[in-house]
Amino acid sequence: MPTVSVKRDLLFEALGQKYTDEEFDELCFEFGLELDEITSEKDIISREQGDEKAEGASDVVLYKIDVPANRYDLLCLEGLVRGLQVFKEKLEAPRYKRVSPADGGEPQRLVITDETASVRPHAVAAVLHDVTFTQERYESFIELQEKLHQNICRKRTLVAIGTHDLDTISGPFTYTAKPPGDIRFKPLNQSKEYTATELMSLYKTDGHLRHYLHIIENEPLYPIIYDSNGIVLSMPPIINGDNCSMLLNLKSVFCVCLQAKTTLDMVVTMFSEYCEEPFTVEEAEVVYPDGRLCVYPVCIQFSTCFIAQLLTRMCLRSEVSGEGDLIQVEIPPTRADVIHACDIMEDAAIAYGFNNIVRSTPRTYTVANQLPLNKLTELLRQDLAAAGFTEALTFALCSEEDIADKLRKNIAETRAVHISNPKTAEFQVARTCLLPGLLKTLAANRKMPLPLKLFEISDVVLKDETKDVGARNNRRLCAVYYNKSPGFEVIHGLLDRVMQLLDVKPDRNQGYHIQAAEDSTFFPGRCAEIFSCGKSIGHLGVLHPDVISRFELTMPCSAIDIDIEPFL
Repeated sequence: MPTVSVKRDLLFEALGQKYTDEEFDELCFEFGLELDEITSEKDIISREQGDEKAEGASDVVLYKIDVPANRYDLLCLEGLVRGLQVFKEKLEAPRYKRVSPADGGEPQRLVITDETASVRPHAVAAVLHDVTFTQERYESFIELQEKLHQNICRKRTLVAIGTHDLDTISGPFTYTAKPPGDIRFKPLNQSKEYTATELMSLYKTDGHLRHYLHIIENEPLYPIIYDSNGIVLSMPPIINGDNCSMLLNLKSVFCVCLQAKTTLDMVVTMFSEYCEEPFTVEEAEVVYPDGRLCVYPVCIQFSTCFIAQLLTRMCLRSEVSGEGDLIQVEIPPTRADVIHACDIMEDAAIAYGFNNIVRSTPRTYTVANQLPLNKLTELLRQDLAAAGFTEALTFALCSEEDIADKLRKNIAETRAVHISNPKTAEFQVARTCLLPGLLKTLAANRKMPLPLKLFEISDVVLKDETKDVGARNNRRLCAVYYNKSPGFEVIHGLLDRVMQLLDVKPDRNQGYHIQAAEDSTFFPGRCAEIFSCGKSIGHLGVLHPDVISRFELTMPCSAIDIDIEPFL
């Protein structure tokens, strides 16, 4: 869940009421939130960097509040206060309006060119007119954009937000894409102009922006937004231009979002209350390469059957339509999480109070059944444990080295699913077999009395182009025997016991059998392939000495690895 940090005194001032910590915690619970921590900037720095670094930091009390991941409208002080005030029925749910320019002129226009098709072909825009910022409001405005970038925008990989001082630029605006060498401008907070190529080198050492460079740095064309005078507004999703940077005394904000109108709705509606006419957003036109002209932001309406008064407390303006039990529900653009009737039902339950719902026996009885694959897994686990093997539960993610080099295999042949932005070298890919995890477990328990007998029955992940997500899970059984002698007969005996439990007879056609095979993970001449009903289901044998040493083991080891899904 995302966490929002707000200054306690500023929050209480906006709410028009002071609460004790316990009272505010209870209010959060009633509204479906959680007061996660009460701290200060000084406490945070002291805890993370030490007392010396914390000297001079602010002692202002901060509330850290956990909000649901789909409630983007609660990611800033303004949205949080608005939601709580409406919930407590101290404020009427606002009705957001899209308006035309006050001077009767043409709306601001953003023209998208054909070149953007190879990078980010979609953009939306809107204007906040006659807006008044204070230092606190401005900081909240910037922080909301960063929160959205980290959440719904998926660290700018899906959506990029740009906000600009409209008084320093002039439309119509052009969103296009150019080779990085052809782009030159003065980026935000810099003293000179750079080409896009130079900016990529400059920001590789920037603690904040370097995390976003990979999104476009290998593309032949970089996205860029110009005004009618050729002034660069931004090079999304990396950096804005310095010429239209936002200051406290600005009066109009031009907001551009690439790829998602939901993000645009969040930004403009949250701070539209500071406009001269509150909760109004000036429209902007977007012209697409095919000639389509769309006006943003888009007004959304939805209707369903529920309790009008409770829904209104949740910022969902509702009124009885007069047609039986039907209630008209108006979904504001801040509630992008409402996509189904069940979302409205959830809000009605929150407003009523979960603690006020009377406990009762369900009217419909259903009997749950275990998935056949999970049932088979549980049965096998019990009997493998009874056979003297200890169950291990290892990570589903591992390093490329674990499933390739250490097993004497080529990573390209493993059908591994790679993590696009791994945080550590230990979690780069989804495992394609269970053996590395068990060998690492053996290495961590080398000092235990021998023999060590471990097993695991879990899923591995394999690339599969026939699946809609491009990969599939595969349930496998793996066991290892580690002792002063290889113990191939122990592993072979375990195979026979598993097949006995599965009621599979030793038979070359209708049962199971093994035959000699060569596998780089196993010692030459000490490996066998396992077949069931004529199909290969795995291998068993004595591990190659190189594999054993690469996992920091010193004794011989035998292993078995089979697919159990064919036995369902």
